[in-house]
Amino acid sequence: MGDQLSNNGIRSQGKVHPLYFLGLTSAVAILFVLNLSLGSVSIPFPELLDILMGGEAGNTAWEKIVINIRLPRAATAVMAGSALAVSGLLMQTLFRNPLAGPSVLGITAGASLGVAVVMLAAGSITTVFAIRQLSVLGSGVIILAASVGSAVVLLLILLISLKVRDNITLLIIGLMVGNMTIALVSIWQYFSRPEQIQDYLIWTFGSLGGVSLGQLWVLGVVTVAGGGIAMVLSKPLNGLLLGKNYARSMGIPVSRARLWIIISTSLLAGGITAFCGPIGFVGIAVPHLTRSLLGTNEHRVLIPGTLLMGALLLLACDIIAQMPGSTITLPISAVTSMIGSPVVIWVIIRRKNLKAAF
Repeated sequence: MGDQLSNNGIRSQGKVHPLYFLGLTSAVAILFVLNLSLGSVSIPFPELLDILMGGEAGNTAWEKIVINIRLPRAATAVMAGSALAVSGLLMQTLFRNPLAGPSVLGITAGASLGVAVVMLAAGSITTVFAIRQLSVLGSGVIILAASVGSAVVLLLILLISLKVRDNITLLIIGLMVGNMTIALVSIWQYFSRPEQIQDYLIWTFGSLGGVSLGQLWVLGVVTVAGGGIAMVLSKPLNGLLLGKNYARSMGIPVSRARLWIIISTSLLAGGITAFCGPIGFVGIAVPHLTRSLLGTNEHRVLIPGTLLMGALLLLACDIIAQMPGSTITLPISAVTSMIGSPVVIWVIIRRKNLKAAF
């Protein structure tokens, strides 16, 4: 299996035509502009360009909509899509499992548990509206709760990883930790008042509109840090894809590499869940779409390609979620699953043997 992957899986050695990346970058830029222009209020492109260039727009309402609402939302979509996609790629490579994703280590469930502690256990004062009124950062309490929940689960998994050397065993333990946190949340929901459950359920739908301009830099730092660690890990990831024994023969410290992969995934997936709530599908599907497009398993190529593809997909889903011309906004997680699942099914049918890439 290792020789087959060595000859086929990483045979491109990162030599992917630059036009692929140029096309992906251009598509991300186009969808970013469309995301700013479309919505319940359509803003003409010349006026939009004038607003972005700092000119005096003829309609001050348009300027407020673009600067205060749509620009943070579009930037959040780019960072969230990129971060979730790369975290999924890291998990799939670490566990050599095409079904692994950001939630595989219970990180997303840990964030959900942290939010549940605040929203379900502390009383009606912790409704979403009350929290945003009391917090200077808008939703800082929610973000802090989700971050602490993710960090607690991460610490537990890291401690376990020091004792457990087998990746499959660690995968199962991560799933069990996630199930335990979900069970705790279910118990809280059972004994909570209906209005508390409603607020928590709204958070679980996922949203790109809750990040303010002041919070964007924090989200950006988390995303860049996690993505930077992932890029540094390109060589260890290539080695792990061929098996632990092969990685050790290349001089890769497997235990240390696994630790940094978990840290990177936790920063990316935990940070995005804290700011945006749980967003499904992206982490599992985008790495497969990127492999299919680029035709390589070389992580020096896959990681930037996955970054762009994740941003592209979430921007497209966000445009659909906003339903241009309507005041209705659909839950982003529902849209990502509904739109993306048929695409992944098509990729699986086309490639026939998805597991061969692992």
